[in-house]
Order: sequence, then structure tokens, then C-alpha cells
Amino acid sequence: MSNILKRMAIFSKVVDCGAFSMAAKELGITTSAVSQHIRQLENHLGIQLLLRSTRSLSLTEAGLCFYEDCLLMIHAAERGQQRIAALRGELVGELRVATSTEFATHYLVPALQSFLDEHPRLTLRLEIHDEKIDLIGQRIDLAIRGGVLADSSYVSTRLARFREVLCASPAYLNSHGVPDQPQALLRHQWVTFTPLGNPQFVRLLHQDGGEHRLRLTGRLFTNNGMAMKELALAGKGIIRNFFANVERELRNGELIEVLPDWRLPEINCYAIMPRREIQPLKVRRLLEHMKVYLQEKGLSALDHPYAK
Repeated sequence: MSNILKRMAIFSKVVDCGAFSMAAKELGITTSAVSQHIRQLENHLGIQLLLRSTRSLSLTEAGLCFYEDCLLMIHAAERGQQRIAALRGELVGELRVATSTEFATHYLVPALQSFLDEHPRLTLRLEIHDEKIDLIGQRIDLAIRGGVLADSSYVSTRLARFREVLCASPAYLNSHGVPDQPQALLRHQWVTFTPLGNPQFVRLLHQDGGEHRLRLTGRLFTNNGMAMKELALAGKGIIRNFFANVERELRNGELIEVLPDWRLPEINCYAIMPRREIQPLKVRRLLEHMKVYLQEKGLSALDHPYAK
């Protein structure tokens, strides 16, 4: 029985990875060993599970049905392991977290260092995506994003609030002029962050209570916030970016804030999770850890973090 269970786990990993070599790398064994286990599994079951070619790997009808059963077996084993660990107050198994480039760079990675030190039996898989992904399809335990999802298969909890700014390089502003009012933005080049859509609708709030809503379009597009900043540094246009991502460049003069008397509404940051009867202990503990970390950084969702 132990051999068949082991081969079911290897088969599941091959399907997840889409290649014997990638599965072997993740499992820490050779590609030939993976191939041998799959062959022995098919011989034991008396049916072909995978269709192999030099370039691709696909499931037979029997393989698809068997893969679903393998996932049930793996998930049951993980739940059993987690329940025992919970009784001891330990976190074990794999934790899959997805977030944006900026949040990973400035907050998540620094916060995770102490979290991983506290839980040495926990394995972390960090997925960096600036665009929204399918949490269930990619087996993500927790994603950190701006905005709220309407998808009823997800649940969310607010973590923090972040400030956004409009900025551009001195070279760009010297060449195209410095906007002195919101309407002037319509005459400028705009670097568009594609996950927000094109055109972008920008709401600007003045300290005296005034408000402007603008419909801005651009000729440069990217789905990556860090790339957007590099385009701004190269003088390609005005960008809308998180203050934390451009703070250093604003301080050293590589970028200049545009319309500093106007502000963008703060962005709420949420932890998004697949809907479950009970969230796993590892997810709950990470949420607690992130809330404490962000509160220490002055970014608590309950506080106003940007008083000057």
C-alpha cells in the first residue's frame, strides 16, 4: 500500500508540473526515477494514465479521473498532518501566497522572514502576480490585493490602506511642462498600468474639498508596477504608483510628485482566500502576523497612515 500511495503522490506532482523533469526537481529525485514510478503505477492499475510526446504531456480519460482521486488522498493526508500539528501548536505543510510585485518587495517578504523563522516546518510558495489570478485553480491559500472581489467563492479581510501618488521624472516635466491643475493631465503622456484597465478613471481630491474625475489614456502599457516606475524614470510619462514604491526616488529627486496639493483616494489592501468551512491554521497565523507587521509600519486598516 505504501508504494501505491507514494506513486499516486508522484503522479499528482507530474500533472501539476506538466513535465517529468519539473516534477523530479520539486520532488528531489531524478527524472528517470519519476518515469519509472509512473510506469509502475500504470502497470499496477492496468491502464494508461498519461499521453507522452517529446514536447507535451496530457492526461487520458482514466488519468483525469485518477488524478482527482489522488488529490483527495493528498489533501486528506495534509489535513491529518495539519490537525496533529495544530494540537501541538505547530505549522506544517505548504503555504501558497500570491501578491503584487510592490507588496511583495516592500511588505510581504520582510514580514515573512520572521514568520518563517518562527515556523521552521512550514514550506512557502510565493507567487508574484500584478494581475488577478484564479486562487482555486492555482491552489492559492491567500492572496493580497487592492480592492474587493465580488466572487462569492472567495472571502476577504482588510489588512491596510495605502497611498498612491502621481509622479514623473524631472526630464519629462522639463520637456512637457508641469501640470498646475487636474485638467492639465489630459495633455500629458500617461504610462498605463493594464490591470487597472484602459482608459483609467482617476479621482483627485483637494485639501479644500474640491474634487476632479478624469478619464486618462496612454500610449505605454505594462502589467508590472516596477516596470511602470522604470518607464517614468526614463522620462516616458506620468505614472500612478504606490508611494512606498517611489518614496526613495521622490526623496532623491529622480521623480517629482505631480499636483502635490491633490491626492488620490487611499487604496484598501485585502487578504483574499478561497471560501472554506474553517481556514487552515497556517493561513490564520499568517494573517495575524501580517496585521501586526503592517500596524507596526503605521499601515493598519483602522488607522490613517498618511498624515504629513
